[in-house]
Amino acid sequence: MVVDDTISQALNRIADNQEELNDTLKKILGHYNAVVPPMKEGADRSNKYGRIADAEEMRENGQHN
Repeated sequence: MVVDDTISQALNRIADNQEELNDTLKKILGHYNAVVPPMKEGADRSNKYGRIADAEEMRENGQHN
């Protein structure tokens, strides 16, 4: 079977574009993995200390949880 040159070129462009997209997605994933876990740790820590502060405030005001 003979493949038309135009179809062959289009398939090659699609394959090249797919490789570029994969490289871009790898960069996005690397950035995500570098940024999101520390952000989540900070948010978790902040929430923990916020709950502690709320509980202390309730005790000082004579309120019960």
